[in-house]
Amino acid sequence: MRFLTPLLLCTTLLFTGCSWLKGADQINQEERDTSAFSERNFYEAIQEDLDAGFWLTAIENLEALEAQFPFGDYAEQAQLELIYARYRAGDFEAAIASADRFIRLHPQHPNVDYAYYLKGLSSFSQTKGFFDQFIPTDDSKRDPGAARDSLTSFNELLNRYPDSPYAPDARKRTVYLRNTLARLEIHAANWYFLRGAYLAAANRGRYVVENFQATPAVPDGLAVMAQAYYLMQMQDLSDDAVKLLVTNYPQHPALDESGNFLYQEESAGFKRSWVNKLTAGLYDKPETIGFDSRHVFSERYKKSGQEATRGEKSWFDQLTFGVFN
Repeated sequence: MRFLTPLLLCTTLLFTGCSWLKGADQINQEERDTSAFSERNFYEAIQEDLDAGFWLTAIENLEALEAQFPFGDYAEQAQLELIYARYRAGDFEAAIASADRFIRLHPQHPNVDYAYYLKGLSSFSQTKGFFDQFIPTDDSKRDPGAARDSLTSFNELLNRYPDSPYAPDARKRTVYLRNTLARLEIHAANWYFLRGAYLAAANRGRYVVENFQATPAVPDGLAVMAQAYYLMQMQDLSDDAVKLLVTNYPQHPALDESGNFLYQEESAGFKRSWVNKLTAGLYDKPETIGFDSRHVFSERYKKSGQEATRGEKSWFDQLTFGVFN
């Protein structure tokens, strides 16, 4: 109850604030008569809207400016600012569509890198939810579509315009996105272990090792391969994965003090009791195979103290089915 009360209060204030801002936006639009505006008047009024944070009004005026002066002096700049206004208004799909349009129409524009950046930023924002500002969440357990789109856009920006002023921030975001997508593959591998699909688990582990080098998920990728190949009785491949794990990540929890891999026997996770089914997996959990060493190899988890050791879940993590905390 102590947790829900401030959350409900924040939610109420947020929606009240949004309604107030929308009302201010509408009042601002009603007070200004734009029917006799020149192109310059339009553009100056739009700058006032943007400076004041009247995103909806700015979007309407930017669209009107482009419609009335499609080949004017401010047309291209207005298209760029329309991307920004839609992004700030939270209409990420529209912002992405506007960015794609600008890139297609003006591939040689001196500020086209800004369009790539806002496109990546809009996709990045889609990976975040409303409750992220109140509750710690695990982004690697979400739909990866927006994260992949964001990573593609940022990589395109970095490949085409490595010296762009937006490149430093884009590089930081690509590191985060690669870590998130790599961890998602490990989550998928753990799920396949639960279902007894060991070949699928091995493929996920190998994909992480081959495509997400330098991410904290690589040690778990090797551990997944070692365990999955062992369960498929492909000992040579399992031994190869163990050797790489011992050589590069000797502190991995799946290794004992002598460097021997702690193999787990076949998962019984798919044999769920009626209590486990009735409680949606919260109680009477069978022993399952899985790997999550973020508390060892991820600086983010070391600093935040959010240990992800397998089998150690808080009551809040159980209550939210592992989506939060």
